[in-house]
Amino acid sequence: MANPHLEYHLQLLHHLRTILAALGEAEQVPEESHALFLERFDELLTLLPQDPLQSQYLGQDLICQVIQRYPQIAHLVPRDLLWFFAGDCLHFMPDEELALYQELEERRYLAEQRGETFEWHLEKQRAQRANGDTSH
Repeated sequence: MANPHLEYHLQLLHHLRTILAALGEAEQVPEESHALFLERFDELLTLLPQDPLQSQYLGQDLICQVIQRYPQIAHLVPRDLLWFFAGDCLHFMPDEELALYQELEERRYLAEQRGETFEWHLEKQRAQRANGDTSH
């Protein structure tokens, strides 16, 4: 079984997959290339729990492609996925947001070192409130 941090991001990926499927069903995108893209996305969903490090580049590529290929849903891509896959995905995040995620990552690392649980989404909400950010 995947760790809670990985599980959380897998849930976000499944949610994004649902959005992508709905886009195809609404005939908003060319069917053939969209079907191939969804196949690659499904491949990521299968590979990520098995080998998170090896799946990193595929994840980066697919998340960047979602933003570039489907600009109409770019705002629906969870920001946590941009940080999780990092690399080129970070180009889509402003500096303030990168600083917030870096702080969260450091707190997660410290919690793991202490053997404490760290619930990413709850800690993110706390950090956003502390910084006066009410967006999700």
